[in-house]
Amino acid sequence: MAATASISELNDRARDVFRLVVENYLGTGLPVGSRTISKLGLSLSPASIRNVMQDLEELGLLAAPHTSAGRMPTETGLRLFVDGMMQAAEPSPEERRAIEAGIVENGPIEEALSAATATLSGLSACAGIVMVPKREPVLRQFGFVPLNARQALAVLVGQDGTVENRVLDLPEGVSPMALNEAANFMSARFGGLTLRQAGEALAREMEAERHALDSSARDLAARGLAIWSHDADDRPVLIVRGQSHLLDDSAAADLERARQLLEQLEGKQEILDLLRGALAGSATKIFIGSENKLFSLSGSSVIAAPYRGADGRVVGVVGVIGPTRLNYARVIPMVDFTAQTLSRLMR
Repeated sequence: MAATASISELNDRARDVFRLVVENYLGTGLPVGSRTISKLGLSLSPASIRNVMQDLEELGLLAAPHTSAGRMPTETGLRLFVDGMMQAAEPSPEERRAIEAGIVENGPIEEALSAATATLSGLSACAGIVMVPKREPVLRQFGFVPLNARQALAVLVGQDGTVENRVLDLPEGVSPMALNEAANFMSARFGGLTLRQAGEALAREMEAERHALDSSARDLAARGLAIWSHDADDRPVLIVRGQSHLLDDSAAADLERARQLLEQLEGKQEILDLLRGALAGSATKIFIGSENKLFSLSGSSVIAAPYRGADGRVVGVVGVIGPTRLNYARVIPMVDFTAQTLSRLMR
């Protein structure tokens, strides 16, 4: 088994050759030969470069594919480069504006998270992912809009301005007056409460047999709360956008690996388990290839950054999934900036 090295163990010549091999590979996706490196300004002959590349291969930092005389970084080499040599490039003003423009403040938080993920996917040419915080909306107002004799549209307005609609089946003979009475009662009694708190308050009202409402209006209030309470567990907790980026021209050479990655993206629970690991810290986390068991077959990398809610606690994670041949120096700061933008939105 090849040994591994730290940056401090490499001399200047080895460090320069290693950096150029990695940067060229990340740019082209192709193994890099000694002749290519010799044309990039190093005062070394191709033969000397080949010797250095051989040394780096023995250290487990480079590998030589069977079909090429060139070298490419191993996952260990990529980790060494990302942790010790990479110079991150801040997002450009255009990239910052694109990320900020995609995050609309007035609307359901899931829409803002989805838009941010789609923008991040487009800019990084990876699949964008975001873990949505599990949260109960604080209620401000309820309404019922009749659709026909047996159905109404139940409308919930949250304190944050979000509006959600659900079609509610009605008992036979419910009058528009009962709908209006139930909506006024719910808005007055349950404004400022979460769904769970509103359900508990209504149960107490009914148990105490208070008669502020007639029976049909009480039934409507119970139905109106239940339709959201039952739906809460089905709220999306993971949004994935831009899977098509994983099927670009470079993926065509390895369709099996691309297929495995797309299958892994369908197994959202496993990805959620991975992202929950990023919830624990305050910094961006980078998983390269087989460093994470989930993506060991497809050889994919994950960059994930936590974002925070109004109280400063980490509530979710945003990031990208793509091939190990990522432009880490560009994508990592982009993911960081998206997380910071989402944190400002959540305040």
